[in-house]
Amino acid sequence: MPDSPLSASPYEVLGVRADANADELRRAYRRALRHAHPDTGGSTTQFDAVQRAWTLVGTPTARAAFDRNGRADAAAEPTRATWAPAPPRPPRDSRPLARSYGHPGGLTRQRYLDGIREWVGLGDEIPDPYDPTLVRRAPREIRHLLADALAEEATARSLSTLGIAFTVWHDLATDAAGPGLPPKLDHLVLGPTGLFAIQSEDWGGPVRFRRGELIGEALAGERPIRALAARAKAIGRAAKVKPTGLVVVVPDEFADEPLQVGGTNRGAVVVLARASRLASAIREGIPGSPFIGGADVMEVRTRLQQSVRFA
Repeated sequence: MPDSPLSASPYEVLGVRADANADELRRAYRRALRHAHPDTGGSTTQFDAVQRAWTLVGTPTARAAFDRNGRADAAAEPTRATWAPAPPRPPRDSRPLARSYGHPGGLTRQRYLDGIREWVGLGDEIPDPYDPTLVRRAPREIRHLLADALAEEATARSLSTLGIAFTVWHDLATDAAGPGLPPKLDHLVLGPTGLFAIQSEDWGGPVRFRRGELIGEALAGERPIRALAARAKAIGRAAKVKPTGLVVVVPDEFADEPLQVGGTNRGAVVVLARASRLASAIREGIPGSPFIGGADVMEVRTRLQQSVRFA
């Protein structure tokens, strides 16, 4: 199970109440294990999730640690060090990083903070808005905001390693968005391998392509590729450039393959990427996305720098 605000708790995975006694927990584990086994109609992913849940709450010590801190590695360090904004870290080596502009995840975090304060009650003090106990009780739409902010920040860290040949913009303001979605593009990457509009997402469940669009139970009617294409079009129209790729990046466990091409949209290749594969795919070049010559990269960068606005 990923350490995400949208993750099911070990108790939810096992199908038991959080206050179940040890015997009830053990019976629930055995029942869940039978149902999740691939030979009885389950899947490897479900089976692994059940086993992972048991390691978190299957012994009194592990259960006490999880119940106290409410996260997968609760015994190691407090959650706030994970879900709260991370302090700046010095680079691990001396290799040049990609040029980066904007504040990745900034708007989404602010929307989360506004949402959690409104849900708790305006005027009520919240000692720690990232307290796992508080987050787990919040409505899904609020937890989704925090999960997306974390995804955006993780993508930004990955993209920064692309190298000096690449330029990255984060949280770009657009005039296009889907229903209930903010008018912004999470990331835009320019380099010799292309110009990529990227949306970082964590829906808390698997997604896959069907006829050029992403589908999955967790999407609840959302059409991510359509929304991403509209945002990319808005950015491209303002700068008079055309993205060569539209990329949705999700946590590794929510994509069947490291990199999936789902066709094209207005000439741009459409891609679903695991988070761990994103940077290398852009650095190497995504199938179907044309490379850009050095002079053209400079021209496109100039146009974008003159037109980009931040959310």
